[in-house]
Amino acid sequence: MNVNLQQIEQHLGIKIHQRGNELSINGSPKSIETAATLLTKLYAETEQTSNLDADLIHLYLSETGSSSKENFVRGPGSDIQIKTRGGLIRPRGDNQAAYLKKMRDHDINFGIGPAGTGKTYLAVACAVDALQKDEIKRILLVRPAVEAGEKLGFLPGDLAEKINPYLRPLYDALYEMLGFEQVNKLLEKQVIEVAPLAYMRGRTLNHAFIILDESQNTTPEQMKMFLTRIGFGSKAVITGDPTQTDLPSGSQSGLRHATTVLEGIKGIGFTFFKAKDVVRHSLVQRIVEAYDAQDKAQEKADSRKNQDKKGHKKDGKHSQTSK
Repeated sequence: MNVNLQQIEQHLGIKIHQRGNELSINGSPKSIETAATLLTKLYAETEQTSNLDADLIHLYLSETGSSSKENFVRGPGSDIQIKTRGGLIRPRGDNQAAYLKKMRDHDINFGIGPAGTGKTYLAVACAVDALQKDEIKRILLVRPAVEAGEKLGFLPGDLAEKINPYLRPLYDALYEMLGFEQVNKLLEKQVIEVAPLAYMRGRTLNHAFIILDESQNTTPEQMKMFLTRIGFGSKAVITGDPTQTDLPSGSQSGLRHATTVLEGIKGIGFTFFKAKDVVRHSLVQRIVEAYDAQDKAQEKADSRKNQDKKGHKKDGKHSQTSK
């Protein structure tokens, strides 16, 4: 049995029998209709790609849970495409398509959501595309130097070298899109520059595509400093997951702060990804959903505790008055 068909069976609770190029579906009428529509769209997808991998099947299946049937029938992807040396990059899902469009239309964009939603990968793709079209002169990859459980001081090299391992996802995307040799040449010429966030202070960045990754680990002051570095002919993309902050306890995240302060400002785009947008293994989506549910339950519990404390204080005051 084809693993893709098994994935569809498990998700929709149906049985698919394959005989050559013919498929028969057993299940409830609604599930059969959904599966038939899905299989038709996947067949159409084969005209544009030779490989229907598991993450693409997962994204199509995610669309089956959408309240808008029109969105599902249209399917993942759109007319927006990015051509790189590594191949054609197309958005997978409505949120990714909206994200790409905003990065083309706005000079500053925020991609916010859980890991595995493609927010960093697509930002790199847009940067590579802009560089290849001579719309920019250089690409800057920036990250706050916040220790994620490890001690940076024990790593060899200067601060830039210490932070390089944390930027590995950005490097991997660049290698895939441009090739190993080309990326190294561009790094030597400083057409591609890697820098800790602290190194941005005092600079004005013109004709550049700047990606600030892991921005949930910035403070509000650092975020303001970074955003005010943007010069003429430049674009900035800020990515991060507010639920995975490595800042000291009690510190406010610059990403959370920015979403409140900058909301509604013309020229700034926000794209919020959810668990259903995860393009990794289907278990990753379930893990993200489980943690989200736990966070919501904890918030409710904390809210009840605060209300109980206020209630006890009021009762204490009343009892003292009655005496």
